[in-house]
Amino acid sequence: MKKHKLELEPSLIGGDLGNAVATAKQAVDAGANILHLDVMDGLFVPNLTIGPDIVGKIRENVPENFHLDVHLMIYHPENFIEKFVKVGCEEITFHVEATEDVRHVLDYIRKCNRYAGLALKPDTPVELVEPYLKDLDKVLVMTVEPGFGGQSFMEEMLNKVKILANYRKKYNLDFDIQVDGGINFDTGLQSVQAGANRLVCGSFFYKQPDLASAVRKFDSFQEVSS
Repeated sequence: MKKHKLELEPSLIGGDLGNAVATAKQAVDAGANILHLDVMDGLFVPNLTIGPDIVGKIRENVPENFHLDVHLMIYHPENFIEKFVKVGCEEITFHVEATEDVRHVLDYIRKCNRYAGLALKPDTPVELVEPYLKDLDKVLVMTVEPGFGGQSFMEEMLNKVKILANYRKKYNLDFDIQVDGGINFDTGLQSVQAGANRLVCGSFFYKQPDLASAVRKFDSFQEVSS
């Protein structure tokens, strides 16, 4: 069983959405490798954020090796896959609750040669993703209710992370486990200890006085990862 690389993903929603490109560049300059981009439709979650045009502008202004991870919090995600592929995102994650044909959407993303992820709201049983674990690259466990930044971490969601880590080990699978919501140094460490290797951090990250130091602090958690 290989050791999964730990990645911190600054989340654009935790910075200045009105200056999305500048906010993305802050993450680049701090030494992060991936930017998390929340796309909300005001229906699946009670908020509106960015769309393909903004993601495209970010792609044009960050280095080629800096990855964009789009988290679709929208109904009928299949209608938007091609648009986000065209503007240059490397990863697309959608919610198991947002479509009637999960496998079709996963296959569509993979046919586009993009990294495919499946996300779970807090109330959604982790068992709903089990049938798809061989067909995806990442499972995203929401550790807050999706829709807004700055919420408190739901510690009980760590049990989902542990279950997924056990699935990964038991079936010798290679998917990443990502957590999103209320991540700081303490909850990030707890998540890594539970089996997560992708940490999405928004408000906490962008409020740090030294963003590069924050990236290094999160990176140090690799030593305790499974």
